[in-house]
Amino acid sequence: MDDQNKKPRTISNMQKRALILAVRAGELMMKNGAEVYRVEDTITRICRACHIPYVEVFATTTGVFVTIGSGGEGGDVYTYIKSLDGRTTDLKKISDLNKFSREFTDTDLSVESGIKRLTEIDKAKPYPLPVRLLGAGLVASFFCGIFSGHIIDSLCSFIIGVISYSLAAFLDRYEINYFIRGFTCCGLTTFLALLADSSGACSNYGAIVIGTIMIFVPGVAITNSIRDFLSGDMLSGVARMAEALIIAVSLATGAGIIIAAWNMIGGVTL
Repeated sequence: MDDQNKKPRTISNMQKRALILAVRAGELMMKNGAEVYRVEDTITRICRACHIPYVEVFATTTGVFVTIGSGGEGGDVYTYIKSLDGRTTDLKKISDLNKFSREFTDTDLSVESGIKRLTEIDKAKPYPLPVRLLGAGLVASFFCGIFSGHIIDSLCSFIIGVISYSLAAFLDRYEINYFIRGFTCCGLTTFLALLADSSGACSNYGAIVIGTIMIFVPGVAITNSIRDFLSGDMLSGVARMAEALIIAVSLATGAGIIIAAWNMIGGVTL
């Protein structure tokens, strides 16, 4: 009887599939801009819902590490490591993934059905490009007005914002590095603003540049960095803050080089 009681527990095939499901959910959340604590909590909840006795999760901006165990001395232990690359920001997908995790833990949704749902969420198309272009233009014109731009400046900022975001969408299609993306888009923004100012189409090119740059400011990365710090995830907080600073440097560099070149050829001066 004692030998039977000491028989090691094993991880079932269903629980192994649940591990794959949980890691996939965490991967999608991290790739779309979720905070580290949210990713770790989602993975843990999914594994617990499948009655896995032991779950340990460690997530960073570049990888997800999950270990599950059957519990007890000599029980099964499995570790799943998933590297991450190609991050973006899609709050709609994060919201859908949150709803999925709650549905999975609160209902009888099977693991296989859950994997299919994650595939559907991953393949969901973003908002149509015209809608995103309209949003970019409105954001640019709004911030231009905030920074003392006149109505004509806001109109110019709207047009330049649409053009700059179109370039960003084109570069994203080819997975261009975010530093080069920010540098190129901000450089184009500054050039078009200087051109509009020199032609008399606007009166405050500085407000136009600042307003349009706000489209590309990494607000989500900065916010997530602070939230990671507050939740005790120092490594991820530092990584996200470094990423945000690099993007900010790329934006400033793009604008600075264009302004310097413009002044060198006798264009508009500050």
